[in-house]
Amino acid sequence: MKERTCIIIGGGYAGINAINAIRKTTHGIPLRIILIDKQPYHLRKVLLFKPATEDATITIPWSGIFSEGVSFLQGTVTTIRSQEKRLQYEDVEGISHHINYDILVVAVGSVIRQPSPEQGGMALTDLNAAASIRQRWQENLLAATNETDTIERQRLLTVAVAGAGISGIETSAELGYAMRQEAVALQLDPADIRIFLVNAQDRLFPEGPAKVGRKLERALTRNGVTVLHRCKAVQEKDGRLLLADGKPIPVGLCIWTLGLLPNPALRSFGLPLTPDGQIAVDASYRVKEVQGVYSIGDCAHITDPVSGRTDRMTCKEAIPQANRLAKVIAADLSNRPAPSHQAYMDLFCIGLGPEQGLVWARQWGLDFVLTGKLGLKIRKFTWDSASLVQ
Repeated sequence: MKERTCIIIGGGYAGINAINAIRKTTHGIPLRIILIDKQPYHLRKVLLFKPATEDATITIPWSGIFSEGVSFLQGTVTTIRSQEKRLQYEDVEGISHHINYDILVVAVGSVIRQPSPEQGGMALTDLNAAASIRQRWQENLLAATNETDTIERQRLLTVAVAGAGISGIETSAELGYAMRQEAVALQLDPADIRIFLVNAQDRLFPEGPAKVGRKLERALTRNGVTVLHRCKAVQEKDGRLLLADGKPIPVGLCIWTLGLLPNPALRSFGLPLTPDGQIAVDASYRVKEVQGVYSIGDCAHITDPVSGRTDRMTCKEAIPQANRLAKVIAADLSNRPAPSHQAYMDLFCIGLGPEQGLVWARQWGLDFVLTGKLGLKIRKFTWDSASLVQ
């Protein structure tokens, strides 16, 4: 049987799990697997709050994930010529290359939504931003040790996190813990640390029941976080965070955690997109009207053909997508019927600092909630399994 070339664009959660599943599922089918990514490592993006609060490494070199059987090309894909089954990419030196494929998996994921420049503050978007955020609050705490003006001192000890999705919740919880630990080390009163989580919604966690939102808020309160409901952050300037109602909050730092957008690089690929900028795929992840191209993860618009439910942009949904995609590809290569997408169960795992977490699942019409150290243990398992960490 002739060897085929399978290229995966993007080494995020969907991409690496797709490679892992394809290798396991296509035994007996000669397949050359190539990963193209602009970075020399896998970034554990959901853990960006870690380097923002502590000295933590959240990257894994490709050799640490795929020691053999997978080729890696570092570069940025610029164009896909689907009729020719060829793509173009630029390497790290900006030199353009072409490469042919038989199977193409587009898994370039999402990017973190950024505020406009005039909104000020710092968005938790990448490793450099995380390092800058950590440096800023540490410098503020150090400055507070010598500040004699009570109002200014309190401002230096205050941080606002604007955006109360899961990223905002986890970031504020970790900050509350880390800043209080640092305050103790600097002989500051940890009770003076203030973290405001600015939430535009009526409550936390609108994806689940209200009781879970209340549990989350109580856990955040224990970490020194105050949640401001029905508040929208507008602009941080000159040490003040202006809210939509006109009220300012004196802050030493404003961190924006505004959610995700489909990767804008998709617009140059020449593939069919939805109005929201995701790739349009069928029930088996095949890109519509394009032969040999598949897409999963945050960059794909994936809908359950039975329930009509659309998958969210989460790594927990990308993993079962990757496993099913491998079966689809194996079926297509063997001219067998391929499986169709099925929506993942309602399940959310949320870290609440380095000592506790929360897990909520809904199954058979029942709500299951786990909290505390067990909740954190499960959350860590989801982080590790998503990045193929043993």
